[in-house]
Amino acid sequence: TYDEMRPGCYEPKARKADLEIAGCDGSLPFPTFPRFCGQTFLEGSDKELALACIEAYNDWMIDEWCGDSDGFNIPLCLIPMWDAELAAKEVQRIHAKGCHAMCFSEIPTHLGLPSIHSGHWDPLFAVCNDLDVVLNMHIGSSSKMPIASPDAPPGVAGVLQFNNSMASLADWLYSGVLMRYPKLKLSYSEGQIGWIPYALERADTVWDQHDSWQHSKARIPEPPSTYYYGRVFGCFTADHHGLHSLAEVGEDNICFETDYPHTDTTWPNSLEYVEKMLAGFDPEIAYKVLRGNAIRMLELDRT
Repeated sequence: TYDEMRPGCYEPKARKADLEIAGCDGSLPFPTFPRFCGQTFLEGSDKELALACIEAYNDWMIDEWCGDSDGFNIPLCLIPMWDAELAAKEVQRIHAKGCHAMCFSEIPTHLGLPSIHSGHWDPLFAVCNDLDVVLNMHIGSSSKMPIASPDAPPGVAGVLQFNNSMASLADWLYSGVLMRYPKLKLSYSEGQIGWIPYALERADTVWDQHDSWQHSKARIPEPPSTYYYGRVFGCFTADHHGLHSLAEVGEDNICFETDYPHTDTTWPNSLEYVEKMLAGFDPEIAYKVLRGNAIRMLELDRT
């Protein structure tokens, strides 16, 4: 019940106050009741009502949750996942209201939807490409989390959470979508970043050494990692290994997140945490990780 929650979970001014304690001055909030890419509305049988709910949610997100926060609360909106043309129109509508971020599923086929390879999503991708709207993919936005043994304790799933992000990135790198839409940006939230160097290395190795039977080069003329740098953002809460692999991860490709109010959070000690985490790093790199990359990714009007 509400009296058991921190007000920052549901009240925008309280959230701002909480995060300011931790040294934050901007927050991109993912949905809870609608789920990470609006699966609640996707699963509804009345799609006319579902679309009305998405439009109402997005208007509330932009006008009420973010409206009087002086830019602290940054809008993240939903799309009708069941219709790519409607989704493209909703992106145009929210963009006109000042939003540059929308939720998408890291693996749409897990939701019974067409894959990114099918061409089905091209109207949406084209609009996001043209309007600089980033596709945000939270772990679990496919409603299916990676597991090992069916009877494994919960900690196993906690360790494996990044797997969906890694599988999704492989999908995108080989899809040709990033080639066809050269300004399209992707963001992986809570996926961490330490796995990215090997994923890029393996993607390029497979592209080069297995081409005799996979024929990847006919579809993707450059190594897959070419389409990653500067356009795919890995977001992390705690990943020292990833930070110490910045040459491969890409200093322009990562964003720090607090995960407030979930259990991976560094709140309320986020400021002290990042100061320790980035001790010894060049100040310019620290700026990118903590602020600059997010500003560029979200097309924010700030420095």
